[in-house]
Amino acid sequence: MSRIAAPPAVLTIAGSDNSAGAGLQADSKAITAMGCYALTAVTCIVAEVPGKVSMIQPVKPAVVAEQVRLSFEAFPVAAVKTGMLHSEAILNAALDALLAATASLRVKPALVVDPVMVASSGDPLLEPETVAAYRRRLLPLATLVTPNLDELSVLAGRPVKTLEEMEAAGAELAEEYQTAFLLKGGHLRAREAVDILVAPGGASEQFAAPFIRGADPHGTGCTYSAAIAAGLAHSLTLRQAVAQAKQFITRAILTRHRWKHAEILNHGC
Repeated sequence: MSRIAAPPAVLTIAGSDNSAGAGLQADSKAITAMGCYALTAVTCIVAEVPGKVSMIQPVKPAVVAEQVRLSFEAFPVAAVKTGMLHSEAILNAALDALLAATASLRVKPALVVDPVMVASSGDPLLEPETVAAYRRRLLPLATLVTPNLDELSVLAGRPVKTLEEMEAAGAELAEEYQTAFLLKGGHLRAREAVDILVAPGGASEQFAAPFIRGADPHGTGCTYSAAIAAGLAHSLTLRQAVAQAKQFITRAILTRHRWKHAEILNHGC
């Protein structure tokens, strides 16, 4: 009897969302749905529901590092996605462990960085000094960075309010860090949700889908970036992985679950 081939392993380094609509729970669902095996390194325990972040309990940096180390020791990790890192200490611990684990690998796993800074509710998820650590250490190593409009404004150092401003800011960042940026335009709330993939050198491509009004955005960024990481783990090109993930997140929003509750009417993907 022939053995069934193991699916590619994808490691998400992210926070835990008890509502399971965002964070590593959303990542795990997306990675699994895309035909990969999900590994997790928990950075924070977050008490939240769509529209509200109540408490954040960071995990000790050494524990985060050990989760990363053991994941690579036991599995052939094909792609890594970072989500909520919260603090400079956690970012440094996770990155140091990742660099040590991949130092001897001939082919490095793809690294998708979702720079989770602010929740969809507006609650901050990142200590201010951590942005400098993103710039200094993490962004230059990424295969792809996936900021939403607010995160792009933080990274660009100026307000970004139009597609033209998105593309200009993304082109500057792609050149500065010599890596690709996927600029997510859902927060523009236009008739179409247009995302722009920008590469160093100025090449860009748009990925559009109808903007779905009335849907809670909780967890959509996590799901989208995790689906891209899974596509890269399957050896898709970056463009192919983004196109496939755009279709996946659009379908997930269209078929989202609904619960009748005073505060939770539409719950993430």
